[in-house]
Parts: sequence; structure tokens; C-alpha cells
Amino acid sequence: MDLHKVLIGAVALSAVMTVAVSSVNAQVGDTSDKPPSEQANQPTKLKEVEVIGNLNQAREQIVPSLGATEYTISTEQLNDQAQGVSAPFNQVILRAPGAAQDSFGQIHLRGEHANLQYRINDVLIPEGISGFGQELSTRFVDSLSLITGSLPAQYGFRTAGIVDIHTKNGAFTPGGALSFYGGTFNTFVPSFEYGGSAHGFNYFFTGSYGLNSLGIENTTSSHYAIHDNTQQPKGFGYMSFIIDDTSRINLMLSASDNHFQIPNTPGVPEAFTLTGVPSFDSTLLNERQREQNYYSILAYQKSLGQFDFQASAFSRYSSILFHPDNTGDLVFNGTASWANRRIYTTGFEFDSRYPLNEQHTLRGGTLVTSSRAKVNTNTFVFPCCDAMGNQLSSDPFSIRDNTHQPGYLTGVYLQDEWKILSPLTINYGARFDWASLVLKESQFSPRINVVYKLTDRTTLHTGYSRYFTPPPLELINSGSIAKFANTTNAAEVTQNQAIKAERAHYFDLGVTQQIMPGLQVGLDGYYKIAKNQLDEGQFGQALIFTPFNYKEGHIKGIEFTSTYKNGGFSGYLNFAVSKATGKKVSSAQFLFGQDEIDFISTHTVHLDHDQTFTGSWGTSYAFAEGPLKDTTIFTDMVAGSGLRKGFANTQHLPGYAPLNIGLAHTFDVNLGDFKAVQFRFDVVNLFNERYELRDGSGIGVGAPQFGTRRGFFGGLTFLFGRPTPTSEQQARATN
Repeated sequence: MDLHKVLIGAVALSAVMTVAVSSVNAQVGDTSDKPPSEQANQPTKLKEVEVIGNLNQAREQIVPSLGATEYTISTEQLNDQAQGVSAPFNQVILRAPGAAQDSFGQIHLRGEHANLQYRINDVLIPEGISGFGQELSTRFVDSLSLITGSLPAQYGFRTAGIVDIHTKNGAFTPGGALSFYGGTFNTFVPSFEYGGSAHGFNYFFTGSYGLNSLGIENTTSSHYAIHDNTQQPKGFGYMSFIIDDTSRINLMLSASDNHFQIPNTPGVPEAFTLTGVPSFDSTLLNERQREQNYYSILAYQKSLGQFDFQASAFSRYSSILFHPDNTGDLVFNGTASWANRRIYTTGFEFDSRYPLNEQHTLRGGTLVTSSRAKVNTNTFVFPCCDAMGNQLSSDPFSIRDNTHQPGYLTGVYLQDEWKILSPLTINYGARFDWASLVLKESQFSPRINVVYKLTDRTTLHTGYSRYFTPPPLELINSGSIAKFANTTNAAEVTQNQAIKAERAHYFDLGVTQQIMPGLQVGLDGYYKIAKNQLDEGQFGQALIFTPFNYKEGHIKGIEFTSTYKNGGFSGYLNFAVSKATGKKVSSAQFLFGQDEIDFISTHTVHLDHDQTFTGSWGTSYAFAEGPLKDTTIFTDMVAGSGLRKGFANTQHLPGYAPLNIGLAHTFDVNLGDFKAVQFRFDVVNLFNERYELRDGSGIGVGAPQFGTRRGFFGGLTFLFGRPTPTSEQQARATN
């Protein structure tokens, strides 16, 4: 019923907006029946572009980064990475500084496990259940900013980094595209996008249907995985209606329904006996997982003189359904668990800005969310155990365990941007957060950032932030441990203290320097001291993560960034050093073995996602003339020194640095609405490097995961529709 409410609400909102647009069109008057000479003189398009540009600029000033570290990825960089906009969204983030690659599409930023906040057009996307499907599509991204470090007070709860996505807009990118992309691993991704605008209403829609035979990382080093097919349909829509020059309504809708086979590993030894099954080949396992995510966001932006605000309401449904192979899982693991996790979230967000005078600008707002998480499991197990630890019977029985957990988050903030002198700005403020999940907790969190523009080319920044990070409600394991006593799914440790919100002090210091025109470098250092350090791991068969706390944690690191652009050449180089540690497991102890609990109680251990060295770089060159005109060649790489492995994360995996190359060329056609054809060719992991992201050992690591082997991919994109706005229109819209 919850999902039906979301979809019905989205359809109703769309209908309301369609009626509103039709009404405005009737009032303004349709110019289609006017002579071509009169239509050519209509200023509607330019006026519309200007208004949208002004509203975008006002929106940016409501929630700016204000002294935090910000790294921007442009449209050009998206197109010039391996696989371009056909690349999974996590691959885009991995090109940013301090982003470490993990299995199942996970990203670890600055030594944190997840803890990322995603925003679209400066509006929060409510959390969903994290699996390994990429619900966000790179196709609708116009530009992306990654905001880290000491965050200003408007950002709460998820604070490792803010992924701020600005979508394509029908007013600036009118027309459409039909694309076909595919290659190695049986990859085939047809997609479309279309946008436009008329009389204050602009829209952009995109959809894709991805198929391949490498849905999850291979569990072996072989080129092709066994039982790893995936189907990933995705859709996104953005609609905006300009009410007047000072206000507009935005509606965003998104849907994804990803299906995965869980890859198999040959030669797994049988560990349990099952009546009627003398033997079982591990390559024939048939585990599957389905991940659904749907959300809708309605936002209203208004300028009342100098007072600017944006109010938004959102809803989201997210679920993960894991289907075990009952026979095979019982033979190999002694347990086979069907699991269905769902969460439905609704919420409201309000952000505002008011300049008191030339020196002081106040900003304030609130965020409220209400969630309902449901977990249903049906687990087959064997009776256990005799004096030797063996199963007591070869006949399994099932245990049902269903839980329901409500959750509420509320946050308010107020801050002042104080421009003391021309080169010196101090942004200070605080937020108060309250969470009612398993426990009721709250915290007052002061924040301060200082930005000093030393010269026209040199900018210094430093800051301190107090953070309050509740555990993700949708991942909390609140099942009954006692139900599984004396079975093959019994926990070795029965202690299960309630999971708590993480509380941290965060310090950041950095500098950016423009060395010469086109070349900019940055250096940033950070240090985090945490109480109840949150971490997550995959404990069990389903590829779903479960959070737990370390009593204390420390994370520190240094990041170097550089970008260069000169004519047709552009490039970037990022390098980071990080160390993340924790001590003493203080919640959900039943997830661990007794030997690990004892060791972590007396030793500081590396977090499983800790990677000492992380780097990324990319270059591209666009030919503007000659025989290669309209051709771009590019290369990029994501490198790491290896994540942790072994007992209690005491070792680390070998490093890796696969190289990718590619080219793209545009053929002008200009046959009516048919404008051009874009061709691209990519080689991923050019030298066919074999590298391991996980080896199956370490805290909360379920299975080995290997990086993608060499692949060849190509595609054609057919462009059609109206011409794009002129450079003059674009400039006037963004200034």
C-alpha cells in the first residue's frame, strides 16, 4: 500500500502540474499559429532562460558550501571518463579525491563507511536500503559537486560527504537523444533522454535498461563470472514550472528495479548433510536479489525581496528481496534465509537565506523525516549441535522472524556568514538534531568555518564541526537471536547492545592555489575523533549490510587535488592518504566471533574499508580542427593500495591501478530534427590487470570480490530536437 501511495501521489502531482501549465499556456497564448517571421521575434525563450538562471543562482546561495572542501565534476569530465554517461554512478564518485573503491559498488570517502548524503538540485534524497544496484543514473547529471570536510550547519546526519547533483534542464539542453551502448560481458544498454520548455514549463526525462553478465564483482579472478546476470531498468524525470520571475515549483520522480543473480564460486566444499541430496555442485547455486527504489520530490522556491527560501516535501519506497537457493545454501552454509527488507520514508525540508547587511547573511532551516522499516525473514536451519559441534539432524526446519521499526529524524539549524573584511569570511552557527530509532538521542552541534583569500590566486580555509550521525534505520538488525539458539544459525556471541548514534569532532585545514591560468592545485588535511564510531559489514548470505559501533574511532588523512585546462586539453590528478581505526565493539556483538570480540576489545584495529593510499587521474584532448575535428580522446585511472583483510583486519590486499582509454567523435547530420550522431569506444582495464577488492576475510566481509577484467565497449547516440540555447543566452542565464 505504501508504494501505491507514492505512485498515486506522483501521478496526481503530475496531473496537477499539467493542468497548471495548460492554464498558463491559455493565458499567455500559443504562438504556433503566428507567421514564422513573428515567431522568430518572440523573446519567450531568452526570457525563460534568464529567469531560470536567476532562480538557479538564488537557490545556490541558500545552501552554499561556505568553507567546506568542494570538488566539482563537470559535464565534460563525465563524458571523458571510461564509459561516459553509461558508467555506473559510483564510478563517477571514484574520480573524486579520497574516494576508495569497494565491492558491491560501495564507496568509502575519507575513511568512512558510506555516510554519504545525496542531493538533487539542492534537495535531500531520503535514504534507501543499500545493496549493490546503482539507483542513480549518470545520464541525468549536468554537473556534480562533492562537498567534504568541516560542513556548514545546513548539512546534518550524513556527513562524510555531500553529493550535490545538478540535473540537466530542458531549457538549457532541449531536444533528445537515443543511445545504444554495449560490449564485453554481454553488456547492452539502450537509453533515451528528452527535454524542452515552453511558457515557463521545462522538463527533462531519461530512462535506460541495462543488461550484462557481470552484475556483481566476480568471486574469482577469471574473466567471466558464473551466474551473474543482471537487469537494471531506471527512469528519472524533472519538471519545473515558473510561476513568476521570483518563484517556481520543481517535481522530480525516480524509479529503479534492479535484478541480480549472485555469482557462484567453483569447488566450494560441502559442510552439511541434507536428506535426499548426496552432493551439490557450487556452480549450480541459484541465489538472487531484487532491489527497488522509488522516490518523488516536490520543491517550491521563492524570493521575497532579499529573503530567499526553498521548501520541499519528499517520499521514498525502498526494498531488497533476497531469494536463497534452499538446497545449496543448506548444504554449504547450514542455513538458507529468505529475506525481505523494506522502508517507506516521508519528509519535509526548509532552507532559507536573508542578508542583514553587507557583512552578515543569516541562513536557517529544518529537516523532518518519518520512516517505517519492515523486515521479514524465513530461515531454514538444522538442529545443532552434539559434543563435536555437528548437526543433529539432516532434516531442516524453518524459523520466521518478522520485525517492524519506526524511525524519526528532526534537525534545525541557524548560521551567520560574516564577511569581516574583503578577504576574510567567517561562517559560524549550530544545529540541533534529534533521532528516535532504536534509541532516542539528540545533540547540539556547533560549526565554524574560516575562509581567507590571501591573494587573488591563494585561498586558505579551516573549520571545526561537531557531528551527530544516527545509524541507518533500514539496516538495523533487530531480529531475535534467541530464536536461532541450538541451530546451525546460532550466534557464537549472544550479546547484543543497542546500536547508537555516532558523535564526532571534525577538524579540517586546506589551501587552494592557482599556479597559472588553467592550473589549480589544492591540499587538505582532516582529523576526526569519534565516539560510537559507526561501521557496517555483510554478515550472512544476503548482500545487505548491517551497522554496528566501535566504542571509539579515529580517522585522519591528507588529500591533494589538481586540475588543468588549456585549449582542447584538460586533466586532473587526485591523491589521498588516509587511516581509519576503531577499538572495542560496543553494539551488535552477536555479529562477531568471540575471538574477534576479545581482540578488538584490547587492540586498535583498522576499519575494514581503510585504504592507506587512494588516487585517480584523467586526461582528455578535444580536437577543434583538422582531420580529427569533433574527436575527443581520453584516458583515466582509479588506483588504491588495497583494503583490509585477515583476522580483525590485521592485513591488507595488494594495490591496483587499471588503466582505461577511449575516444568519442560527433558526426554532424542536420537533417531536420535529426542533428548529429555521437560515436564512442572505450577499453576498460586496458592491460587486463587482475586485482582483488576483497578476499572473503576481514570484519564483515562475506565473499571474495575481484575487479573488472579487460572489456571493450562502444555505442552510438542519435541527437534530435531543437537547437540548444546560444552562448549568449547561456552566459546571461548563469551570470
